[in-house]
Amino acid sequence: MRIRLLLAALIALLAPASPAAAWWEYGHQTVATIAYLEATPETRAGIDALLRQSKLLDTPTCPAHTIEEASVWPDCVKTLGDRFSYAYNWHFVDIDVCKPFDLKSPCAGGNCVTSQIARNQRLLADKKLNPRERLMALVFLVHFVGDLHQPLHASERDGDQGGNKLKVRYGAIGHTNLHSVWDGLLADRAISTPPGDAKGLLIGTTSASRAAMAQGSVEDWARESWRIAHDTVYPSATHAPACPATSPADAGLDEAQIETLIPVVRDQVLKGGLRLARMLDNAFAGRVAMKPRYG
Repeated sequence: MRIRLLLAALIALLAPASPAAAWWEYGHQTVATIAYLEATPETRAGIDALLRQSKLLDTPTCPAHTIEEASVWPDCVKTLGDRFSYAYNWHFVDIDVCKPFDLKSPCAGGNCVTSQIARNQRLLADKKLNPRERLMALVFLVHFVGDLHQPLHASERDGDQGGNKLKVRYGAIGHTNLHSVWDGLLADRAISTPPGDAKGLLIGTTSASRAAMAQGSVEDWARESWRIAHDTVYPSATHAPACPATSPADAGLDEAQIETLIPVVRDQVLKGGLRLARMLDNAFAGRVAMKPRYG
């Protein structure tokens, strides 16, 4: 695990800022595994049937044979250039934490993560579509629900592109940006903290508590992530209220702060998996309103 964290730190330090970067592989795969474990047997059978046709995607360098591979496929295909460049803005929605919550303005024409979650659930539920369209809807849906539960994919502050432009320290690693901390460095640490991985995150939950966490609408989940960014993400990094925006020279997280944030990240990953399971169950059972909605 120490090697994993050191490699993750190196990647964060060298990689350019990108508002479309998402939970690193560990985060997305854990959300996907939780969803698969919690889905009904009928849903799992439907998922497996679509993934067995993953060659239809024609992306041999970006496989999608399992739900874990599918969960990172939308990030992997960014390397394929123009083929999937249309999906760049679908990974996030920039809601300003220093203004009243507004999902409509930053999601013009449905070109953001919340609208694309709803759209891809509808496509997945439409059994009249050809298998390739439903398969692509599945991999996008799995990925985007994970994205929405990373708080900096539903927020920004002073045009910082979800924390990509805010330089911070992370423990003893040195300087990176706040988005990379929440995408990977902190996420990897939190998910691997015992009891780790998908099954570890489910330990201690009950069927009633899982059902409660899975409730709400996509807009509710976006508001929740936005609120966490306002109340926790920015203040913990800048040592000041989220607003007005400040970027102190000592911005960053020490070990004590990291420990307090681990439960927050674990909770978001768990909720993402449980909510994804509910969306998948509804899609495969045909319990999805087919009227398009944006925002």
